[in-house]
Formats: sequence, C-alpha cells, structure tokens
Amino acid sequence: MKYNSKIHHRRSIRLKGYDYSQAGAYFITICCKDMKCFFGKVENNEMILNEFGQIAFEEWVKLTDRFAQFELDVFQIMPNHMHGILVIKEIGTNSDKKKNENNLNISDSFTNDKDKKEQDETEYFRETSPMTTITMGDMMGGYKSIVANECLKIWKSRWTGVGPAPIMGKLWHRNLYEHILRNEHSY
Repeated sequence: MKYNSKIHHRRSIRLKGYDYSQAGAYFITICCKDMKCFFGKVENNEMILNEFGQIAFEEWVKLTDRFAQFELDVFQIMPNHMHGILVIKEIGTNSDKKKNENNLNISDSFTNDKDKKEQDETEYFRETSPMTTITMGDMMGGYKSIVANECLKIWKSRWTGVGPAPIMGKLWHRNLYEHILRNEHSY
C-alpha cells in the first residue's frame, strides 16, 4: 500500500536538523517485533541468554570492529529488547581513519602489492566519497540486519524436513528508540 498521510500517522522520533553522524553519545533501545522474548529469560534477577541472545550479544560487541568511529559503553540484552549506549568519536586526520582500536595500521595486514593497491584505492574512495559518514541509524540498521540473518539461520536449521517449514517472522520492531546524551546528568 502506498503511503497516505491521511491514513498513516507516522512521525519521526528523530530530532529535526540534528546530524546523527556527529560525535556524541546516544542511548539506544531496540525492541523485538510484537515484544516476543527471542533472546532468553530472566531467572533470579539475572538474564539468561539463549542462542538468539548470544548472537545479539556477540554482534553488539563486534560493532566496533565494523565501525571504527564508534565506541560501545554499557549495554544490556533483555528477553524482548536491548539497551545500549553508543559513542561516536571525533574523526581526526586521514591516518586516524585507517587505524583500528589496537592502533594497528589496517594496511599492515596485507601481504602483497595487489592487495595493498586495492586497499589504498578503497581508502581513497572512503576519504573522498560523500558517503563516508556513518550515522548512528546506519550502524543500528546494520546490527539489526546481521542479528536477524544469523538468527534466521538457526531457526531454519531446526526444521526437520517434515511438514511445512516453520516461519520465524520478523525479529525486530521496525524502528528504534534513541536519546541523545547531551550532558553528564542525561548520561
């Protein structure tokens, strides 16, 4: 169905005019579709992660490997949602872009000149392309997609081949809640 403003009453929760790629801290809440408890259960005030919850945890921790300008702060995965604080760091010089968290130059891992040339071309494209800016929303979209795909693999592997294939349905609620942490009190 095509979007119709008279029927669909969607409004953005984003702060108008705010650049979500700029340095700062963000409190994020991501919910599972229909508040289904996909990630585990709480027993004795402790979160017990199941297979899906373990994937959500592992992929969250890997975010800084995929997105060098982001840092992770505290986070908590709950049975049907998760909370976390993301920090977007200031990006300094071009050489800073090429370094990972261990201060190793990315190009050091390449072993031959062909790979080095391709890496240099990729870095040049990243540095000169208008698409180099990654926003908090881009990062969360990537995270949600990776987790959903990995969970779907597990879901499909459970099918015995007898009867119709089970349908997992959507893992995530369409959007996410985010709050810009502007000061220590807000944090």
